[in-house]
Amino acid sequence: MSLTHDTRIGLLLFPRLTQLDFTAPFELLSKVPDARVYAVARQRGAVGSDCGLALVADTDFDSCPDLDVLFVPGGPGVNDALQDAPTLAFVRRQGQRAGLVTSVCTGSLVLAAAGLLDGYRAGCHWASRELLACFGVQADDARVVIDRNRITGGGVTAGLDFGLSVVAALRGEDLARRLQLMLEYDPKPPFDSGSPATATPELVQGIRAAMAPMLAQRREACVAAARRLRE
Repeated sequence: MSLTHDTRIGLLLFPRLTQLDFTAPFELLSKVPDARVYAVARQRGAVGSDCGLALVADTDFDSCPDLDVLFVPGGPGVNDALQDAPTLAFVRRQGQRAGLVTSVCTGSLVLAAAGLLDGYRAGCHWASRELLACFGVQADDARVVIDRNRITGGGVTAGLDFGLSVVAALRGEDLARRLQLMLEYDPKPPFDSGSPATATPELVQGIRAAMAPMLAQRREACVAAARRLRE
């Protein structure tokens, strides 16, 4: 395995992932010198995101080489991924070998379900962060959480911060700074509601209520996945 040259980076695709979880890190990781980036799914071909945008897997689980960097995105499809044995087996197998094991948003729940976050701190989308406790994983509310060779991001837009952090880990801060400038990543959001800490309580409650059915299913999937880990 190499994190300095000829680096193999694999980004997982699964149905109903959140496309920005995938595409923001992909934008940055695809620019890492001396690296090969793979979009990996159970089968090659188009994979539909939660918003209908199709992303294309160029590699399947069987043909994917041993990875130096494993990345798992999040999204509504995590609920099914948590219960999909081939997906968890692939993540576990690659994560046990990879030099960096990473995720954005609720992708950390998949890493945890594969047994790859035992003894690590991890980030997650704020609405699902508490579910890391199902696996005994210490949740961290930082936008990017770095714990040894685990790098996990918060929800969705944290993928850009995450991507820059991974680039810096692989090729140094200078390249990360250059890429940040090239992308003109200088966020000044028009509204101060991007976090439960800054949004109004009414807004937070409304979002939680809208997500409640999906989150209930996710909790059940996490509890079942954690039980399988202990068997």
